[in-house]
Amino acid sequence: MTAGLPDYYFRVRENGAAVFRVGTENRQRRIEMDEIATVNVRNGNIKPHGDTELSKADLKAIGDWLATRQTQLAAREVDDILRAVDHLNLTAQWAQSRASDAELEQVTDVLLLAMHDLRSVLVRKKADRLGKSEG
Repeated sequence: MTAGLPDYYFRVRENGAAVFRVGTENRQRRIEMDEIATVNVRNGNIKPHGDTELSKADLKAIGDWLATRQTQLAAREVDDILRAVDHLNLTAQWAQSRASDAELEQVTDVLLLAMHDLRSVLVRKKADRLGKSEG
């Protein structure tokens, strides 16, 4: 059961993870997880837990996990946006073909405001990018 266990376990939290060292080197061969650090995915901060001193191996494992996690979250973010585009298309189809007047009344104003806000941001960002490429 314990042959394939990793040396570290990362309990994902909202802004990062709690890092545990996994061990089975005891008489009962039970899995022990000792919290050794917390890591913040947004700013890359690694804080040792309590009086723990992190070894080079600990820091390397945490750094590797951090890089992988940041890449994973960035990919998810883009995928979420592409799903939102699909959902906007489905919403347009629903509004055109199936929505009742009452349903449209319920969602029209909030959708128009959200789309106006999104359009304003996208146009401004596109203009900024075009300005940089010309300059």
